[in-house]
Amino acid sequence: MNTYGNNFKITIFGASHAKEVGVVVDCCPSGIEICEEDFKEDLLRRKNGDNSSLLFGTTPRKEEDIPHITTGISNGKTDGSPITISFENKNVQGKDYSQFRTTPRPSHADFVNLCKYKEFSNIQGGGQSSGRMTVALVAAGVVAKKILAAKGEKISIKASIAEIGGEKNPTLWPKMLADAKGEGDSLGGVIRCVAEGVKVGVGEPFFSSLESQISQLAFSVPGVKGIEFGDFSDIDCKDYFTSARLKGSQYNDPIVNTLGKCTTNHSGGINGGISNSNPIVFSVAVRPTASISKPQKTINLSTGEVEEISVKGRHDVSIALRCPVIIEAITAIVLADNLL
Repeated sequence: MNTYGNNFKITIFGASHAKEVGVVVDCCPSGIEICEEDFKEDLLRRKNGDNSSLLFGTTPRKEEDIPHITTGISNGKTDGSPITISFENKNVQGKDYSQFRTTPRPSHADFVNLCKYKEFSNIQGGGQSSGRMTVALVAAGVVAKKILAAKGEKISIKASIAEIGGEKNPTLWPKMLADAKGEGDSLGGVIRCVAEGVKVGVGEPFFSSLESQISQLAFSVPGVKGIEFGDFSDIDCKDYFTSARLKGSQYNDPIVNTLGKCTTNHSGGINGGISNSNPIVFSVAVRPTASISKPQKTINLSTGEVEEISVKGRHDVSIALRCPVIIEAITAIVLADNLL
């Protein structure tokens, strides 16, 4: 399923090594100023990450990421029709990926895609399962932020790296990444996102809870394997899933005024699936990059024998490095879908 949303609908298209990737944004109100320059900052963050000292940990594949807006904009403003934003894939290597049809890469989507799509599976660069597809999410997030601002919503969304390889001390990250790179290995991480200024009443009970909507889009980001809502900065805890380790008297957030202000925010700004006016806070766990040059075991689908495989190519040491802006984007998309 490549489409998400009801009131703010997005459809992504393309693949890692296709001619282009992109997104179609539907249901966008007319009269909102949008130009290619609006996308520059967020696209650069997705490309390089937020920390220049960790740039060596991102993939050597560098695309121009120039957004081509071909529909939906007239005279610099949205005209109410679907907005099409595409990005050319130029820095594509003509590498032969056919070996992975026989020996699928461990923890990649190779095996499941081959089982599901048979010989038609697009395996080049990971196809549609590639992190390359997140450029479309970031572009949609830029449009979502523009819509929220145009509606007068004073919402600030900021995500950052909270942890790399189990370590919360940023000064240790460069060496950890360098060591992992030298070993032909990779590292995971945790991204923390805070959305401030979200009014009371956003979201619905049960199946359309704000948590479930954010979680759905968070898990669409390749590499995201877990999520927890809540701000536990007032608690000395080294682990995530902190809420499961507390007593009710520790977890509950005392309400101190009629606007819903709480002294703590362990619920992450959401109760019963509905925003409560406190900042929406959540953390996502990002798995280590699957493509590593360190030898691993996999099955040979032709012989039925277990073989050793080493994945060569251009890969992030930690895909978490480039995830903050992507998590911001999916949060903006969810909020736009609810507030339109």
